[in-house]
Amino acid sequence: MQSRSPASRTGRPRSAAADAAILAATRAALVDLGWSKLTLGDVATRAGVAKTTLYRRWAGKNELVVDAVAELFDALELPDRGSLAADIEGVVLQFATILALPEARSGLMAVVAEATRDDALRERIRESVVERQKRLVVEGRARAQARGELPPEPDPDSSARTVDLIFDMVAGAVVHRTLVSAEPADEEWVRGFTRVLLHGLGD
Repeated sequence: MQSRSPASRTGRPRSAAADAAILAATRAALVDLGWSKLTLGDVATRAGVAKTTLYRRWAGKNELVVDAVAELFDALELPDRGSLAADIEGVVLQFATILALPEARSGLMAVVAEATRDDALRERIRESVVERQKRLVVEGRARAQARGELPPEPDPDSSARTVDLIFDMVAGAVVHRTLVSAEPADEEWVRGFTRVLLHGLGD
């Protein structure tokens, strides 16, 4: 089954306030109803908009939930804590905190499961969540290189592959820890993970 791509439309511009209300209502519905019982009609009622407003913006529930969850991850920041290890620990703890939210947990697990049989949905997850959050790796790596903690990598293709690898290692480990193993990614775990990430298993 393929997700429908939103059609190009003319007319009044989208309302940022309506979009925010819809995404917030989607997250609230995920908590109250769960994935299986969530409907666009319920989201529209909670957001105070017509159901047709949702369909003008999203092709269906899958896409709406992806965008609602993706907005949570946009709150991630990479404050300068003075060292690469401290920066990693800070952002991983933030990431784990977001994944612990019921709306993030249920929404992400549901759309990832749906994406196994929906190529367009998988691409939307990649664009809305994965690619947007790689900014943190790019920023943190550049900061560490400026401090002299990491060597420069001038070749753009090699640099892009390194960014992909770092993101996959961090996101994969934290998602598995919190959502698959259902174990806390607390400060002790995050310190151990960061040590292995930076120094390998030899130390």
